[in-house]
Amino acid sequence: MNTIASTATRRSLFAATSLALALALSACGGGGGDNGGGNVSVTPTPSPSPSPSPSPSQSPTSRNVSACLSQVIPGTGGATPASLVIPDTIKLDLTQPAGFPNGRRLEDPVIDITLAVLLLDMTKHSPALLASLPLNPAANDKPFLSTFPFLAPPQGTPPLSTGTGTSFAFQTEPTSAFVRVDREGQPAVATALVGAALRNAYNDANPSDDVAGVFVPEFTNQLTLIHNGLADDLIALGLTPCSK
Repeated sequence: MNTIASTATRRSLFAATSLALALALSACGGGGGDNGGGNVSVTPTPSPSPSPSPSPSQSPTSRNVSACLSQVIPGTGGATPASLVIPDTIKLDLTQPAGFPNGRRLEDPVIDITLAVLLLDMTKHSPALLASLPLNPAANDKPFLSTFPFLAPPQGTPPLSTGTGTSFAFQTEPTSAFVRVDREGQPAVATALVGAALRNAYNDANPSDDVAGVFVPEFTNQLTLIHNGLADDLIALGLTPCSK
């Protein structure tokens, strides 16, 4: 596994990753021109003679992210990023060691691992590379419980239920009593691999739509945007992107 030379370099990687993801995943607006509709008279500036020829602008090279979706994730028994998000459900192979992306433990650094397998060449780097950067807390601020519901106790003293609310029996209520708010099979899929225009449609869809390939073009387009903005930063840090 390749390592990063220094703490400063590791922080540069984290900053570059955050910046590129923000640029690729946000819906950016257009220019800030005045659209008031009034006529504006502009006095032309005399052009030098002869007029210089403008330099041709270079079109950015688009990255091919096919390998990012098809590469095998080490330690998963052959799972690929594509097999994890199609369909977008939690996968658990009892013959493999527990830990994301094989299941999901509370302490697993799921976002760091997700970014690593979508950005880096897994034949040269470990899925734990980004999670090992000295930027994350060493542990949860409160220890997890050893029994159900296993979550850590809340901070402070939140108000307790007075028992006057409506009781909702999750195990016995009919399906019609539930409302889907978000799909949460694998982390960050709806956030990182689905653009804003399709996010509601994605959250309203079902795993059968995933298997039918409905969102595969969108996954590819969004991941391409991320790699187009970030690949040169990864290469400059001595890392190997999974895109070509």
